[in-house]
Amino acid sequence: MVNSNSDALDIIFPNSYDPLVPELVGERLMASIPFAGRYRMVDFILSSMANCGIDNISMIVRNNYHSLMDHLGSGREWDLVRKKGGLNIVPPYAEKTVKVYNGRVEALASIIDYLKDQKEKYAVLADANIALNFDFNALIEAHEASKADVTMAYKEEPLPAGLLGAPVNSSALYYTLSLAGDKVSKIYINAKETGNQNFYLNICVMSRELLIDLINTAFIRGYVYFERDILAPQIDKLDIRSFRFDGYTARICDMNSYFDENMKLLDDENLDALFSPSPIYTKIRDDTPTRYINGSRANNIMAADGCVIEGEAENSILFRGVKIAKGARVKNCVLMQDTVIEEGADLEYVITDKNVTVTADKELKGSDTFPVYIAKSRTV
Repeated sequence: MVNSNSDALDIIFPNSYDPLVPELVGERLMASIPFAGRYRMVDFILSSMANCGIDNISMIVRNNYHSLMDHLGSGREWDLVRKKGGLNIVPPYAEKTVKVYNGRVEALASIIDYLKDQKEKYAVLADANIALNFDFNALIEAHEASKADVTMAYKEEPLPAGLLGAPVNSSALYYTLSLAGDKVSKIYINAKETGNQNFYLNICVMSRELLIDLINTAFIRGYVYFERDILAPQIDKLDIRSFRFDGYTARICDMNSYFDENMKLLDDENLDALFSPSPIYTKIRDDTPTRYINGSRANNIMAADGCVIEGEAENSILFRGVKIAKGARVKNCVLMQDTVIEEGADLEYVITDKNVTVTADKELKGSDTFPVYIAKSRTV
């Protein structure tokens, strides 16, 4: 991570798409949802930026951000400790006359003076609801080569069922792109078409000066959403280009997609596709390796450090510190940090949040289309 791209700063919106997973964001935000055994959703976008040398990163938080602050700390794990730049978490203003932002326009308006003071030529905008290993240098190089005003990253894939079934009035907007070559000819909002679509990854780049101009104008006019209220209406005025991403993506749209995207990583091909291009960093927790006690059985699991398995575990994701007692059975489950499954318990298609205890001889069974969810720190 010695590489440095001093020409770009990044702004992450970690609360985007919180409404899609209300069960998981009661005490956290989308960016700090645990994923893939030992990571948080924010780790993927943040590591991708760090690996590309982007070392001036701001996160504009809205609410429930204490868990994110605890996870990120000073940014040391991502080599983002700097005297100038580095990792900057921007909380909402505490003034009574200032409301908490709704969309990217209001969020960016709250840091407009900060943006004016920076020296980087480009600004990258991103959300934290997608786990991916992204090459931001390739995006910026494509943007420079095309001399575009804005470049939007997309992936050609079907729309997730979780988004197609979301309420029409949902504040979690998503976008698909119509392309003429690499030029974006139209931006569709909350499209419902089936089949492969040019699905926007909520990652875009533009010059910092253009961003400031767009936000100043949009905020005065009462606009809220950057893509819906600024880019889509000015599709003929601005030169908006596309950047195709063909790598692995895990997009969290609802509880079903959270479960499915975790379980997909039990396939080595998917695991390698997400983690192999560049390393993904996360908060370090010093713990012992997973221990498999005599008599235990484990088949096709992903187990993080600190786990103790005395019973049976099959086709499951076990986060740090999970304990499965003797005689307990866990199958097709996602068990978050420090979950305890006591003796004789039987779980199938279950998601447990952090610090959950399932007491002895309990039987909990969901299905692949409706996994049972147990909230944080509950005892069942």
